[in-house]
Amino acid sequence: MRETSTDLRIIRTKESIREALIDLIEEKGFEAVTVKDITTKARINRGTFYAHYQDKYDLIAKCQEEFMIGLSQIVKQNLVNIIADLDSNVSPTAPFTVMVSIFEYLNLNRKFMRAVSGPKGDLNFLTKLKDFMWNTLFVRNEFPLIKQETLLVPSEYLVSYIASAHMGVVQQWLNGDGKESPEEMALILSTLTVKGPFVAAGLKK
Repeated sequence: MRETSTDLRIIRTKESIREALIDLIEEKGFEAVTVKDITTKARINRGTFYAHYQDKYDLIAKCQEEFMIGLSQIVKQNLVNIIADLDSNVSPTAPFTVMVSIFEYLNLNRKFMRAVSGPKGDLNFLTKLKDFMWNTLFVRNEFPLIKQETLLVPSEYLVSYIASAHMGVVQQWLNGDGKESPEEMALILSTLTVKGPFVAAGLKK
C-alpha cells in the first residue's frame, strides 16, 4: 500500500511539473522559463524537481520522449490496420485507422503539443519528430513501412516532406478552434496523403 501511494505521489508530482512547464511556455516561452518558475508554478521545492529532472532541458526532453513513446505504441498496435489500409485504401473514403488513433492521441495531448511545437516552444521538436518518423517508416526491424528499394526520391527528402506537411496540418488544427473531430482530421490527412495536394485542391483528377 505504501509503495502504491508513493508511486501515485510521484506521478502527481511529475504531472504538476509537466503542467507548469506547459503553462509557462505559453506565458513566456521556453527559453525564458527557469527552474524557479517551474517549482513556483507547480508548488514544489527545488529538491523535489531535481529528484526527477536535471534541468528544464532534461524535463522537456523527457516530456517529448514520453509523447513519442505514446505515438510509437499507437503505430505498433495498428500494424495490421496499416497493412490493410495500404492494400485497400488507394482512394480513401474513410480515414486510415491509425490516423484516427493518432489524432485522438493528439487531442488528449493538445495543450502539450500546442506549447512545445509552437513558436515559444522547442525549436528542435520538428527535427525530433522527423527522427521518429525515420525510425518508424524505415528502420523498424520487424516491419519497415517503406522499403528503400521502392523509393522514387531520396529517403531523407521524403521523410522531411511527410513530417513537415503532416506537422503543418496538425498545427493548423491545434492552433484553431478544433471544430473538426479526430475522425474528420484523420480523413483530411488520409486524403492529402493518398491523393496528394494537387488532387485535393481540384487541380488534377
